[in-house]
Parts: sequence; structure tokens; C-alpha cells
Amino acid sequence: MLTSGLLLGSLFFCLSALMVLSVWRQRKASSGLPPGPMPLPFIGNYLQLNTERMYDSLMKIGEKYGPVFTVHMGSRTIIVLTGYEAVKEALVDQAEEFSGRGKQATFDWLFKGFGVAFSNGESARQLRRFSITTLRDFGMGKKGIEERIQEEAGFLSEALRGTKGAAIDPTFFLSRMVSNVISSIVFGDRFEYEDKQFLSLLRMIQGSFQFTATSMGQVTPKTFSHTHLGLSTHLHPLIFSFLFFSLPSKVRENQATLDPNSPRNFIDSFLIKMQEEKNNPNTEFFMKNLIMTTLALFFAGTETVSTTLRYGFLLLMKHPEVEAKIHEEIDQVIGRNRSPKFDDKAKMPYTEAVIHEIQRFGNVIPMGLARRVTKDTKFRGYLIPKGTEVYPMLGSVLRDRNFFACPEAFDPQHFLDEKGLFKRSDAFVPFSIGKRYCFGENLARVQLFVFLTTILQNFHFQSPLPKEAIDISPEMVGFATIPRSYTISFLPRG
Repeated sequence: MLTSGLLLGSLFFCLSALMVLSVWRQRKASSGLPPGPMPLPFIGNYLQLNTERMYDSLMKIGEKYGPVFTVHMGSRTIIVLTGYEAVKEALVDQAEEFSGRGKQATFDWLFKGFGVAFSNGESARQLRRFSITTLRDFGMGKKGIEERIQEEAGFLSEALRGTKGAAIDPTFFLSRMVSNVISSIVFGDRFEYEDKQFLSLLRMIQGSFQFTATSMGQVTPKTFSHTHLGLSTHLHPLIFSFLFFSLPSKVRENQATLDPNSPRNFIDSFLIKMQEEKNNPNTEFFMKNLIMTTLALFFAGTETVSTTLRYGFLLLMKHPEVEAKIHEEIDQVIGRNRSPKFDDKAKMPYTEAVIHEIQRFGNVIPMGLARRVTKDTKFRGYLIPKGTEVYPMLGSVLRDRNFFACPEAFDPQHFLDEKGLFKRSDAFVPFSIGKRYCFGENLARVQLFVFLTTILQNFHFQSPLPKEAIDISPEMVGFATIPRSYTISFLPRG
């Protein structure tokens, strides 16, 4: 009994000491930081956060502590920025200090710090510079890629005609169309819509993207296995197959026929750069960065654009008067006898306003990609230690009442002036801002305009539900915003 009592006493003493040490470390780390809720030992502020609705939970805390505040997720200290002014001051005015990449459980597990999107320091700078230049060389933002987008929009239109007006889930129709544009840049070719390898890739991308909106996908430490991350049932085999078989196979095909003087696509250009730097011990151009950069291009280029379009279709079924006005503008400017092109946008202010409002309301990446300060940083009178994570809440900018009269409502008037002309807004930041803005922004803009106008040139949208019953609230809001599943009929226009 005495021995048991001593053991229990020792255990209690050790636990108490650990709790005191944890509190002391958290308070020491928090000195000089922005205000925030008091963290508990070991778990931080997890009890005050609804991890199933992380974005909404953080915004609620911001109502009490202001546009710049601190939360603790376990041992992690995170600075949260809300509203246009705070986000702009950090990401633009102090761009270098806030240019590091922070943590996100799913992407940490998947990318492990490699590739253009999730690397840091010199690696991130070199890969980003190379990727921007190479994508530009292969047509991003040029007429060549627009013709490819028009062609893919035509393939989709034919596929939709084949549904003969039946109610369908548009998810994979849209992701196949968008992903094929990325495929043409990265691989130099497109996939057939029924290609099993292609469909597996799309399921993996969609599943991973949706997983980032869940509590496990946002806050689970990267040291956990795929089983802990909830990826074991169907998603993990698809990821494994793509990373270790499909993509390396594509790379080997390119290596076997590579002409250093005539790159055919992004992979060729990366392989040539690898050869040029093979004797550089500090090179960032090696196979793992190629694989992970290619995967990042598919992730960023597929799911964000296709999810925006999917949300857009839902909003247009909810607001048929908006769809009717787009039809009218298409008929006036483009007609029915030629394919829409990006230059048409200048003559179609209402359509451009609707696309912007779909992006604003859809708010696909509401928490932005996490940042990390690259050195001890003074910000708004606070001192943020080097390495501290930062959440730039892009969704709070897109719904900043100082810029949008009715931020919670879908209203294209947010982007139209009193004369009905398109009106820009500084708070329109779906692609982020600063040093690590999305470098695929120009490509995404062309895709959204050409895809939406081509589909609406040919079809009228119909829901199986009356418009009053259509729910446009998101299914999940975490790192990503996921619209609710729905079915839609594409009825050919008369």
C-alpha cells in the first residue's frame, strides 16, 4: 500500500510539474503576441474550437479579440488575421516576413514539404520561379492554352448532350474538363473522360480536397499515419498508386524520348533542368520535387476551379434570373455560332460580375494556405517570433462589410457600378495576395470565363427541386469550402 501511494504521489507530482511547465512555456511564448483565449496545458484552445467548422469557429473568436489574434492548437501557436486591412498589411506590406509556408495536416502528410506549393525558403523560391516561367512558356495566359480550354469545353458540351437532360451529379464532369487542361500543360496530352487511371487521379484529388475541410484533415499532426488521418479505406491506395506508379511511369516515358533542345511539356522542362544541375549538390531540381510539383499543379489547378464551377451551377439554379441575364448577354455579344473567347469578357460586364460573385460567395479556400513568418516580425505593435504560423483568413476579406454591402448574400451587384459596368474590388482575393499568391490565377480566370459561357451558350440549368428548396449553404467549411451534393439537368437551349 505504501509503495502504491508513493507511486501515485510521484505520478501526480510529475503530471502537476508537466502542467506547470506547459503553462509557463505557453505564457512565455505568448508574451508580445496578439490577444486571444487562454490556452489549456497540452491541448491549447481545442476545447474552444469547433474543428468541424474551423473557419466559423475562428471567426467567432475574432469577434471578441479583433482582426489579429492568437490561438493555440496543442503546442502550435497560430496568429489569425481577419478582414482586408490586416491580411493586406501582412501579405503585401510585409510580404517577405509572411512568405513562409505553414502547416496543414493533409498536405503535410501528402507533400512532406516538397514541391512548389508546400516547400519553404530557397526551395520554394527556385521552384516557384521555374514553374511560373515554364507554365508561361507552355501557353498559360496565352492564346495557345485558350484554344485548348475552348476545345475541352467543347468535349464537355458533347458529354452533357449525351446525358439527354437527365439529372446528374456534375462533379466529375467538371473535374475531368478542368484537369485535362492541366494535363495538356504538364503531360502534353489529355485523357479520355472514361480513362480509369484519369478517374482514379480525380477521385484522389477530390477526396483529399474534401478531407481538408474535416477536423481530422485540418488539425491532425503530420506525424500520424494515413490510418490516423482517415485515409486508409479508399483514398490512400489511390494516392499511393498515383505517386509511386502512374506519375513515375509518365516521367519515364518522357525521359526515354527527351530532347534537351525541344521540351514538349512541363515534365520535359523539369527533366532538362535536372540534367543541367546534376552536379550541383544544393540543387532543388530532383525527382521528388518533380513528382510533388506535378501533383501540386493538379491539386491547385483541378479542384479549386471545378469546385467554383460546381458551386456556381448551384447558385444559378437558385437564382434563375441571373442565369437568364447571362444567356441574354451571351446571345448579344457571342451569339450561338462561335465559341466564347476570353476577349469577350470586356463586353460582358454582367457575366464577369457573376463569375466574381460566384468566387466571392463560394469562398473555396476560406482560410487561405497557412503562412509562417520567416523571421522575428513586428506587426501592429506585436512581436511575432520567427517560425510562428499565420492563418490569413481570405474568406473574411471576401465578406468584409467595408467592401461588400450584403456579404452573406449572393448578389452580382457587388461587382457592378450604377451604370451596370464591371467594378473591381481590392477585397477580391480568392487567389490570395503577396509573394505566395496563386500563380495559376490567369489560367483560372480564363477557364472560369470560357467554361461557364460555353456551357451556358448551349444549355439551360434545371434542378429537380423548386428554387426555394435549393440549399446553397456549404456542406463543410474548413481549409476548403465544400458545396452540398446536388443533381442538375443540362437542357439544350432552343
